[in-house]
Amino acid sequence: MPPENQPIGVDQCNCFAVRKAARQISRLYDACLQPSGLRITQFLILATLNEQRSASVNALAERLDIERTAMGKMIGFLERDGFVTMRPSPTDGRIRIVELTPEGAGLFERAAPLWREAQHQFSVLNGPKNVAVLRRSLAQMKVDNGTASSLE
Repeated sequence: MPPENQPIGVDQCNCFAVRKAARQISRLYDACLQPSGLRITQFLILATLNEQRSASVNALAERLDIERTAMGKMIGFLERDGFVTMRPSPTDGRIRIVELTPEGAGLFERAAPLWREAQHQFSVLNGPKNVAVLRRSLAQMKVDNGTASSLE
């Protein structure tokens, strides 16, 4: 356990460092995607639906690690703009299935090169090896999701 009298340094906070980096990276992707009118979170929803053809709101939320209520709100905006449709599941009417519309598929196709440019810029700025190490390291990070009160 760390000493109680040690001052808290915000710049030493692991969560702060990851959140700050995530916000900066999101701004890069959002700027590249700006001509499409999409933000990175919206693009990732369209990309997931492009891969899977359809998914439940809950499955999208889980896949993209976004709270279900926030995902429902984002899907609502995409549906309002005609890029996705929602329908009840044929097996369970409580589950809503989301699918790309032809307009949504077209938007995804127009936005994909912009996303590729963001990927390229991030790689150039940070080096392809560093980017690969970053992704591997982040994939291996472990947290207990707040279930443990302290570490021993």
